[in-house]
Amino acid sequence: MNWLNKIIRIFKIKDLRKKIVFVLVVFGIFRLMAAIPMPGIDIESLQSFFDQFQVFGLLNLFTGGTLSNLSIVMLGLGPYITAVIIMQLLTMIFPPLERMYKEEGEAGKQKFNQYGRILTIPLALLQAYAMLSLFQSQGAIGQLSPVLMLTSIITVAAGCVFLMWLGELITEKGIGNGVSLLIFAGIIARVPESIREIIIKWDPSQIPSYLLFFGMAILIVAGVVMVNEARRNIPVSYAKRVRGMKMYGGVSTYLPLNVNPAGVIPIIFALSIMLFPGMIANFLSGSGGVVGNIAQTVGNLFENSWIYGGIYFLLVVLFTYFYTAVTFDPKAIAQNLQKMGGFIPGIRPGSSTAGFLYYILNRVLLIGALFLGTVAVLPSVISGVTGVTGFTFLIGGTALLITVSVTLETMRQINAQLQMREYETF
Repeated sequence: MNWLNKIIRIFKIKDLRKKIVFVLVVFGIFRLMAAIPMPGIDIESLQSFFDQFQVFGLLNLFTGGTLSNLSIVMLGLGPYITAVIIMQLLTMIFPPLERMYKEEGEAGKQKFNQYGRILTIPLALLQAYAMLSLFQSQGAIGQLSPVLMLTSIITVAAGCVFLMWLGELITEKGIGNGVSLLIFAGIIARVPESIREIIIKWDPSQIPSYLLFFGMAILIVAGVVMVNEARRNIPVSYAKRVRGMKMYGGVSTYLPLNVNPAGVIPIIFALSIMLFPGMIANFLSGSGGVVGNIAQTVGNLFENSWIYGGIYFLLVVLFTYFYTAVTFDPKAIAQNLQKMGGFIPGIRPGSSTAGFLYYILNRVLLIGALFLGTVAVLPSVISGVTGVTGFTFLIGGTALLITVSVTLETMRQINAQLQMREYETF
């Protein structure tokens, strides 16, 4: 009953209790906004549209169902995530941005994040216009007048910016990463609908398939937890230093390298990129001519599950390496170790240490990248094997990784808060 005692301790601590209640209140606001629909919706046409296009069904899961009922927050946090991707890509092109992000400390990161927020606004406006125009062309919603179209675009973009603000409020005043927690809340909100789908489609003859499906789900969730928690420990020793009458250092510790250092970010990046070709192709397919034919060909390619899965897998692997290269700098770690008198046994300090860290990181990262790519494409593979289409979030993809990663990270932060207060009491 340790977990029950821990819950009781959490709610006994006033500061921690306020943070958790604040997060739950923000979740409630998010789900309330997700239930407010845009005007002029044809529910049956909208449902058939999502059944027809797999990519938008995936995006609907990612936004927590806000897209399927065209709510005022139907874009979710997609434009903000896309803005972050663009900003981090630009650090590879423009050295001043890279220096701002990596070398100017907390002030530089805050300025960098502000640029990402500003970039979110035009991306949200553009994506809102593309979505609404696509839904109109497919007959999912009625034809909007220019004034109503402009109003809808501004409303949807404002909803995205409001969600971004709520996410940052959670990060500042709550506990955990606000953006990840809001995406987590949207995924969990789909659970009752998935249960309803299973009940409606229940077929006693499919019991072996259901058992196989849930058996695979348990194994995959256990594997995700194991890989997320796995570390490659690099031994580090500190030289002895004498200052006055005291001796410092002379201890040994280790530098932990995660097997999956990028977390869930690469799979979110890949999903955001994968949405654009299909969306643009569907938008241009009715224009006719050469452009329309090319768009139709691209749309057909992305509807092919093998091609879609292969590109998705490749993007996840590439983004894992890219995001780790942006956020993890072996040179800086080697310099910090050298300044503090630390060294890796058998490796010279400085550039040799940085080269060794690169070597270890690339070998460990290959396992993490292949793991992320495999989990990303598992839903379609296992659903095809078992024939079970509900509860696909249990067997892989963005939903599973976000759910597991956010849960583990939030638990770590709560445990850290509890331990800090135990030390204060002591």
